[in-house]
Amino acid sequence: MNAPCGLLLVDKPSGWTSHDAVAVLRRRLPRGCKVGHCGTLDPIATGLLLLLAGPATRRQSEFMGLDKVYSGSLRLGVSTDTGDLAGKVVRSADVPPLTLADFRQLPSGRLEMPAPAYSAVKHKGRRLYEYARAGLEVPVKPRVCQVHEWKALGYAAPELAFRLSCSSGTYVRSLAELLGRRLGCGAAVVSLRREAVGNFRVEQALGAEALKTIPQEQLLPRFLSA
Repeated sequence: MNAPCGLLLVDKPSGWTSHDAVAVLRRRLPRGCKVGHCGTLDPIATGLLLLLAGPATRRQSEFMGLDKVYSGSLRLGVSTDTGDLAGKVVRSADVPPLTLADFRQLPSGRLEMPAPAYSAVKHKGRRLYEYARAGLEVPVKPRVCQVHEWKALGYAAPELAFRLSCSSGTYVRSLAELLGRRLGCGAAVVSLRREAVGNFRVEQALGAEALKTIPQEQLLPRFLSA
């Protein structure tokens, strides 16, 4: 198999890290072929992950800057140390009586929020999750993002289904925590799926099992020019 140069769309399953997907693809390619990803997806999340191979990895920052579209759900009345239900519950509270109509004005526009404690954002050369895992005080690292549209799709207390269109650098866990603070009861992400990155859609992506098993002669044509 010739070493590829380009972009591969992968549908990341829950439980995989972005680096897991990179490792699987690297094993499928000729030895020494460089592979990278264009934006981390949390292990709890599923959906579109952009992988680059060969000289195309030099364009990583361009693809990382593209807008994103997510769908998912969050649970009101609970706060965790990670911002999602994979973490340790640090606070529980009663959920106020709400209906779907109460979520018509979800936070949007230009927002400044702290990056989650369990994130890959760096402080003095160390990632925030390294501070958190070591039991150290996690530095507050504000991040500015643009929420183009955050729409509530359904509400069955205490869970809210949503769809989100946002800029690169938006932490959905931070958005959940922001909403939880505004409601006074806390909130954490239950599920999250990345549907799109720029003009790329998850429907175009290669599934995890296919990524591991597709014959090499069929894998190369799946790469897009980058």
